[in-house]
Parts: sequence; C-alpha cells; structure tokens
Amino acid sequence: MIVFKSNEEIEILRENNLLVSQTLAEVGRYIKPGMTTRKLDQVAEEFIRDHGAIPGFKGYQGFPATLCTSVNDQVVHGIPSGYELREGDIISIDCGVVKNGFYGDSAFTFAVGEISPDKDQLLRVTRESLEKGVKQAIAGNRVGDIGYAVQSYAEEHGFSVVRELVGHGLGKNLHEAPEVPNYGKRGRGPKLKVGMVICIEPMINMGVKDVYQDRDGWTIHTADGKPSAHFEYAVAVRKNNADVLTTFKYVDKVLNQK
Repeated sequence: MIVFKSNEEIEILRENNLLVSQTLAEVGRYIKPGMTTRKLDQVAEEFIRDHGAIPGFKGYQGFPATLCTSVNDQVVHGIPSGYELREGDIISIDCGVVKNGFYGDSAFTFAVGEISPDKDQLLRVTRESLEKGVKQAIAGNRVGDIGYAVQSYAEEHGFSVVRELVGHGLGKNLHEAPEVPNYGKRGRGPKLKVGMVICIEPMINMGVKDVYQDRDGWTIHTADGKPSAHFEYAVAVRKNNADVLTTFKYVDKVLNQK
C-alpha cells in the first residue's frame, strides 16, 4: 500500500534528506587513498548523531554499519571494513538517517584520487541518468516512465542497468511501496500522485547487468567484476515538477575544494 505524505511530513523528510546530503559531503572530505571504509563509517555515524538523528541503516534487518560502502565492482550494500581505499577506486556511499519518525536516504559515488576515463564516464552517466529519471517524477506519469528514462539514457552510453535492485517509497519506513525500477516501459506501473515520496537510485554497471550476492549476505557484486556506480535522490511527487528533497550541492562543494 502506498502511503501518501502531507506537506508537513514532506518537510520533515526534506530536513532528513538534507542531513543525509550533508553527511555524504562530510564523508567526502575523508575519501582519499589509504583511508579505510570503517573510518568513513565512523565519521558518518558521529556526524549524524551530532545532528540529533540516528543512523537509519545500522541494525536495519541486521545490517552492521551506518554506511553502505561499495567499492569498484561492489554495486551496493558493501560493509565497512579495514579495506584501504586506493588511487583509482570508485566508492558508492549509501547513507540513511532517522529523525522525527521519518527516514532520509541518499547515495553518491565518489572517485578516489584520479580515476580512469571510463570510470569517470560511468559516474557522469549514472548521475545524469538519475536526473533524467527525476524529471519524470510528476503526478500523472507512471513508475515505468522513470525507469524508461534511466534505462534508455544509460544504455545509449553503452552501460547496463541492474535489475535485481530497485528504488522505493520513503517515509516512516526505509522501504515503502511502490518499487521504483531503473528500467521499464513508458506508461506502465503504478501511477504517480501528489504526496508520494520515492527514492530514485540508478545502479549502473560498466559491463553486464548481472549481479551476485557475496557470502557475507549483503554485498552485491557485478557478475563480470567490472565497476558499478550508484546515485540516489529522495523525491516528492508534485503536480508540475519533481520536488527533489536531496541535494548534491554540499558534496560538489567539497569535491571542488579538493
């Protein structure tokens, strides 16, 4: 069942998603060769708690950490560890918070130092595919319109779209209806209506679309070992435009200062 949000609830969700946006930027300050993903996780948890919220992922269905830290061929749900980031890596940071009874949820894929041109293009196209999908998140459209926009843009550039993992509704629960695939056909799927809040989160692979789950029970890898990128916005559906509750401006500011 889709839970519609009041304007007041959407403002709480906006506040929470802005906190996630700021947390991603804070983590971004520390991303460099030699940094461990466990240290990034500690930075995020401290920042979230200092801002009066609690980590949304820690303990969720047994997940052991504040962040999902997914490096290179890891698509999503990577567990922070003693792994030291290396020059040329890419790392998806997925973060959630809970405050005032609602969740925030966003993701950004960072370059570690200088990355190869093909990885750079993967990051750029994945982020742009998110923007393409967001433009379809208006009342009267359907979920398939979002998926079609993401898929067609990614595939035009020679990349593939993960099928097993999808976006979702967001509210008092981290994962609510409807599911929001990053692939699909225009005019198909649940109709988008004012008051829906959804997370759109393209997971785009450089190689094949197929993935597998690690023995740790969480980490998802690309089947061919090639890199994957992941960007995520929380979006409130409005009548004439998508109201993006997340912002990457804090992250971009940090990256421009590096």
